[in-house]
Amino acid sequence: MTDHMTAAVIGLGSMGWGAAVSLLRAGIETRGVDIRGDVLERFTAEGGTSFTSVSEACAGVDVVFVFVVNGAQAEDVLFGAGGAVAAAQDGTVFVTCVTMEPTRAIDLAERLEAAGMMALDAPVSGGSAKALTGEMTIMASGRAEAFDKAGPCLDAIASKVYRLGDAAGKGSQVKMINQLLAGVHIAAAAEALTLGAKIGLDLGMLHEVIQECAGNSWMFGNRGAHIVEGDYTPHSAVDIFVKDLGIVTGEAADHPVPLSQTALALFKEASAAGMGREDDAAVAKLLATKGGIKLPGMV
Repeated sequence: MTDHMTAAVIGLGSMGWGAAVSLLRAGIETRGVDIRGDVLERFTAEGGTSFTSVSEACAGVDVVFVFVVNGAQAEDVLFGAGGAVAAAQDGTVFVTCVTMEPTRAIDLAERLEAAGMMALDAPVSGGSAKALTGEMTIMASGRAEAFDKAGPCLDAIASKVYRLGDAAGKGSQVKMINQLLAGVHIAAAAEALTLGAKIGLDLGMLHEVIQECAGNSWMFGNRGAHIVEGDYTPHSAVDIFVKDLGIVTGEAADHPVPLSQTALALFKEASAAGMGREDDAAVAKLLATKGGIKLPGMV
């Protein structure tokens, strides 16, 4: 079924890279687009075809995945100068995997369909590790024909594909709620572990025990390990949650989101302190500094 299918992945960051490699592993001819020469060399070594030009990469392919940083970048690579849509053949499925405002996701999907394309609003979750193994979760909405045509590609990169409706926006709405929880849980994990350190608890012990208790969360287990180990290598950066929680508070309009606002303020402060490109767990270092303690990995 995948013998003659072709795909392009725009943006070979941690999630896009995992998707592109998973597509290759499934036997799908895949073109990768990025501005970083070293990344393109690695992708060519994996068996993919590398491009710096979005329009050249997307000409004649069946499915295009968009894995850029935000909605503004997605709009640019789709409709800007040298963009993908002008070069694509009619009926190409564009799968936008970017975490963006649901209102923008709806607008982009409408413009794609007006240009003769098919669109899936399809944010992803799972982190870089699951991306590499083709086990991401996709929360998607769009027409059934788009799901059907892109099906082999979606199956190659994800273990779960949720079909959330036939209209764009639902995928981005669900991802927004996920990011609300993820951001608040990271902030809570940072607060819990720094308070534990302040009162003299062994962080490794605390982290282990809480994971077996009702107070645990996926983020406490995952990001808590980063804090305990003092390893802030960015798997997802502080600035990502400045963006994502900004989407939450902006789209919420007059609905109260006090926990999101508090977490957003924490991420903004950490970013302003120079931690924007560090792992999002680095908010713990900000709290530790304010509390007059040192965590592992802090100078």
